[in-house]
Amino acid sequence: MTATATKTLSVVVERELPHAPEKIWRALTQPQLIEEWLMKNDFKPAIGHAFTLKADWGAVECTVRTVEPNRSLSYTWDAKPLESIVTWTLTPTAKGTMLRMEQTGFRHDQPMFYGGAKQGWPRFLDSLEEVLARME
Repeated sequence: MTATATKTLSVVVERELPHAPEKIWRALTQPQLIEEWLMKNDFKPAIGHAFTLKADWGAVECTVRTVEPNRSLSYTWDAKPLESIVTWTLTPTAKGTMLRMEQTGFRHDQPMFYGGAKQGWPRFLDSLEEVLARME
């Protein structure tokens, strides 16, 4: 077996946003705000917390893996049979914050999930930007 047989694909979306990391962190970790840009949820920023993201098309089971307030957040993203990890990284810049979202773990035999994530995440981030613009 070659090394490439087990290699997985990742989707990365990066945007520089004109907001402080603290404001973006709130939108990434407060359930009512997450619902506005992503999905209904029972999220808590606590390592080990299991939560569900719910949409019209179904649900995603997740578990929080890392929490570094205003800096980094990751959680599992289990949408059977896809098992992946979503990591958010916030880096302060002169103009605001560089927000990086990376979803890793797409197998080569899962092109539908990979394609869906490549199309979906930019739209979710568009919605996130709209939420941020409305927040105090």
